[in-house]
Amino acid sequence: MLNIGDQAPDFELPNHLDKENKVRLSDFRGKKNVVIAFYPLDWTPV
Repeated sequence: MLNIGDQAPDFELPNHLDKENKVRLSDFRGKKNVVIAFYPLDWTPV
């Protein structure tokens, strides 16, 4: 579990514009502010 002020662990996701290229959180470290938001899909009962 992360606490306020902890660095998020690095992870990799497909680029939404080009699925062949991956984007890593560490690609943005020290360059930009990043906001990570997780939410359930709109059509799920969660």
